[in-house]
Amino acid sequence: MGPPPHYRKTIQHCGVPIVMHAFRSLSVAAVICSIIALTGCTEGPPTTTLSSAPVEQGGSHAHGGEGKININTAILSDLDKLEAKLGIPELSDKIQSNRPYASPEELVAKKVINQEEYDRIQEMVTTEDIVLTGEAKDIDYLVKLGLMKGHMKVAKELLEMGNAEAAEPHIGHPVEEIYGDVEDQFQERGVPAFKETLIRLQDLVKSKPTDPQIQVEFDKTMVAIDGAIATLPEAQRQSPAFVLQAINGLLNTASAEYTAAIANGKITEAIEYQDSRGFVDYAANGLYPTIESKLTENNPQVNQQMKATLAELQKAWPSVIPPETPVMSADEVAAKVQENRQTMQAIVAANTR
Repeated sequence: MGPPPHYRKTIQHCGVPIVMHAFRSLSVAAVICSIIALTGCTEGPPTTTLSSAPVEQGGSHAHGGEGKININTAILSDLDKLEAKLGIPELSDKIQSNRPYASPEELVAKKVINQEEYDRIQEMVTTEDIVLTGEAKDIDYLVKLGLMKGHMKVAKELLEMGNAEAAEPHIGHPVEEIYGDVEDQFQERGVPAFKETLIRLQDLVKSKPTDPQIQVEFDKTMVAIDGAIATLPEAQRQSPAFVLQAINGLLNTASAEYTAAIANGKITEAIEYQDSRGFVDYAANGLYPTIESKLTENNPQVNQQMKATLAELQKAWPSVIPPETPVMSADEVAAKVQENRQTMQAIVAANTR
């Protein structure tokens, strides 16, 4: 028995349609939630319409202020949110290996989790699909490329330490987990394909970890990602209201990865720890500086508060090699992410009037 029919949904938010169907993405739901929460629309609750038009499979959707995760298509960064919620080691891999699911309830039927565990996450999971349009699509695009940048920043740190083995998974994630989700958009936006560059780099790191060509291919990859980001309109890339929503998506994903890295008060999953480090690093030191001057002009006090909170958050990752014991608990990191979100709400509200 195959999965149920998929539907196309259109959510009207502030008069802007967000068409929802297939999207095999990372934190799509988190980004949608950011858009709805941060833009502060007061025109009434979102309305949802359904049609029977079949759509491509994939994605997740917003529901009740929380993002749902498509258990059929979400990558590990999304599934780690379920693992973190339930505290079940390697749950992400188990969900992946038991695909496809006709409905979320099949998590129980396939003995991935028990009924009590399912009851705790049932509002977080879906097998429905989503596609974004307009600004929501652009924000999601920037989040995905930001995740690529985060992975590559961590890989570079590890390569510079001579630890090619630890760097390789972080080079692999952009091509194995993210590239396919934005490949169609690359074509739409006229971005030259760079998948083969990523693959060459990953292969080199695996087979010839001391080859000088690694740096050449690494630089090509970073230039390609930056070029893909540059296809967004300059007005968006310099808009605090736009960029802050992408930062929020990166921080939400980082918080989930950090939580998944910790078990019994110890950092047990180095890759998840490093992923979250890279995402926060790019949010704080890559994206935020692009809008800092405008924020300083409009509200220097809020800008200082935002910078201070981001600096405090980064203390959770004292180095690329994780300490045995977390510097900050998962709850403390989540609280800092929420503090950033609250500050962002004020900034976005001020910049969208």
